[in-house]
Amino acid sequence: MIRKIGLFFLSLWLLFVLIIIITAKIPICFSKDCSFVGFSTLLKTNTIPAICLLALIIGCISYSDFAFKMKGTPELSFKIIAIENIDYEHLTFLTTYIIPLVCFQFENIRYVIVFFILLLAIGSIYIRTDIFYANPTLAILQFKIYKVDGEFRNGENRQNKIIISRNKLTENDRVKYFKLDERIYYAYKVKQNE
Repeated sequence: MIRKIGLFFLSLWLLFVLIIIITAKIPICFSKDCSFVGFSTLLKTNTIPAICLLALIIGCISYSDFAFKMKGTPELSFKIIAIENIDYEHLTFLTTYIIPLVCFQFENIRYVIVFFILLLAIGSIYIRTDIFYANPTLAILQFKIYKVDGEFRNGENRQNKIIISRNKLTENDRVKYFKLDERIYYAYKVKQNE
């Protein structure tokens, strides 16, 4: 569950960066009489960007955890017997959630409250329905999404598994994997000599 929450924050990296750009109010002065306004004043005038920066840090921690988990992929493997590229899921998430949320009026406290309620609702749906694989940040980081049917140990066939991979996968490839969820795996292509 914590990993899914982290991946939700990771999926919204672009949104948080755009909100910081839109809302940050940093006083700039080039005269000799300039003085620092102080951290408390800076924080008061930049509360939304500070929260977004914290969310970006949570996303970074989540990606570090994900990258660490990828390095520790167990020796489990299966053969792909049917495959469908579903990379369009990244774009769906981007256009459905991120772009509309950038258009909020962050100067008005009511809009800010509505924004956070919407983020909470989207996050809850995102985690409960296991669509954390539809992550535009992972697309930017060159991950691909596939829906596969695979032949596992003892000839067991499993259908409609979601694979997140940096490799270009095709039918009959053998992949090593670890489970992110019951139906969602991170996988990489097994080299011929493995």
